[in-house]
Amino acid sequence: MQMVLPFKDKLYRLALRIVGSVQEAEDVIQEVLIKVWKKKEQFVELDNKEAWCMTVTRNLCIDKIRARKMRTSDVTEHYDIRDKTMTPSEMSVSNDRMQQILDLINSLPEKQKTVVQLRDIEGYSYKEISAITELKLDQVKVYLHRARLTLREQITKKAI
Repeated sequence: MQMVLPFKDKLYRLALRIVGSVQEAEDVIQEVLIKVWKKKEQFVELDNKEAWCMTVTRNLCIDKIRARKMRTSDVTEHYDIRDKTMTPSEMSVSNDRMQQILDLINSLPEKQKTVVQLRDIEGYSYKEISAITELKLDQVKVYLHRARLTLREQITKKAI
């Protein structure tokens, strides 16, 4: 289990973004840990443990959503990015801007939104995103490119 600890927060954030519920996200992470424990011999031999865990997390979340027949929730409900060194006024302006950007991200198609989160928020490589989302590497690049173009156009249009 020590091998999962370095990226447990990323797993949780992904689960929370997809299922939209703290309790369900915690359940998903618990299920991931059980899978890791049951397959610990094979898990030790994996080259990219983090990508495997992210894929398992994503798949379990999709299973949960299919079971309840609901869509994923907005990213804005689960991400509160703050800089504690800012003044209250600066923080207010920053939060307003961040909210506008998160709203724009949430307006993207689901695959573009997922790729943006994994690349720009979580910091995964294209190859890791491809493994996690089960998309071809070229598809990942295209979705990310289109999402960034859309975001850039919207941001400059609104002058955030």
